[in-house]
Amino acid sequence: MIKELIKKNRTYRRFYEDFEIKRNALEEMVDLARLSASAANRQSLKYILSCEKNKNDLIFATLAWAGYLKDWRGPNEGERPSAYIVMLNDTEITKNYWCDPGIAAQSILLGATEKGLRGCIFASVKRDDLRFALKIDERYEILYVLAIGKPREKVVLETVGTDGDIKYWRDSQGVHHVPKRLLKEIILG
Repeated sequence: MIKELIKKNRTYRRFYEDFEIKRNALEEMVDLARLSASAANRQSLKYILSCEKNKNDLIFATLAWAGYLKDWRGPNEGERPSAYIVMLNDTEITKNYWCDPGIAAQSILLGATEKGLRGCIFASVKRDDLRFALKIDERYEILYVLAIGKPREKVVLETVGTDGDIKYWRDSQGVHHVPKRLLKEIILG
């Protein structure tokens, strides 16, 4: 069951923007992160939730969407996420959060996947613009933005080809292909 959930939990970049995601659903996802492991149990991660159009638009404007898709500037109006979770580190608790953001992001996106939603983790964020737009206090370091929505695209896994190219791509029907290395290639001993 967990393997199927992980296989479904791909990066999605196109959504049904008009699909409403309630704040309590976002809170349930963040609660999964809260219950997850935390380095030294410091629990320094904090979150800003957004499921309203005006706030979503402010966040959307600060994101870079898909480095390998050079001719694509991001989802069109109507295909944008219906919600975002901005992940922050409270530097008054610690400046060394270790692996907590990755664990938390995976927990949140697995929770989204379980609800029939999908998401995308953004590390490529115009942080100064986002800080200004959302009036985020300087004590909070902006780590990631997670886009959440009802998926509007198909994402398929495939084996990395003989050329070794791991870059994701879209075919002429808009299907998003994600090459993955074989298990025997990543286990060394």
